[in-house]
Amino acid sequence: MSSTVPPAAPPEAIPPRHSRVEMTEIVLPSHANNLGTAFGGQVMAWMDVAAAVAAARHARKVAVTASVDEIQFLEPVRRGDAVVLRAEVSYVGRTSMEVAVTVDAEDLATGRTVRTAEAFFTFVAVDGEGRPTPVPPLFPETEDEHRRYREGAARAEERRQRRRHGGGGSAGI
Repeated sequence: MSSTVPPAAPPEAIPPRHSRVEMTEIVLPSHANNLGTAFGGQVMAWMDVAAAVAAARHARKVAVTASVDEIQFLEPVRRGDAVVLRAEVSYVGRTSMEVAVTVDAEDLATGRTVRTAEAFFTFVAVDGEGRPTPVPPLFPETEDEHRRYREGAARAEERRQRRRHGGGGSAGI
């Protein structure tokens, strides 16, 4: 009787859990619009910080934001809510890393939690002169991590195709 044993990770490969970030913020009056909900730009800034920490943990190098794929704002975040951001590297290329970021809002009075935003950020590791530099491979351990890795590879190819065909980087203004 044989058992299915996952392949051993290459010595330099890093599992996604090593990049995992959980960050909590509170929506203060200065973070909210006149409807009492968080500015989308503020939520995006928090997402970028969480993603940057995850990318730097994986690469152990400075990593800069290269792109963001479709931030989806699913629910409003209200003034006074706790905002819980979770980020984790889901795919890596040679010098780039895709980081999945989710945002949940918690009503601190009731404990009710709701998913409010999600997105994929792409970061590039850079050296001391700001040039792209290689990152360690990612070693998915769970079936879910393998699925996210495959989906990340497909998104990376879509981004490459858009750049190749002039569909990226310009707002057309």
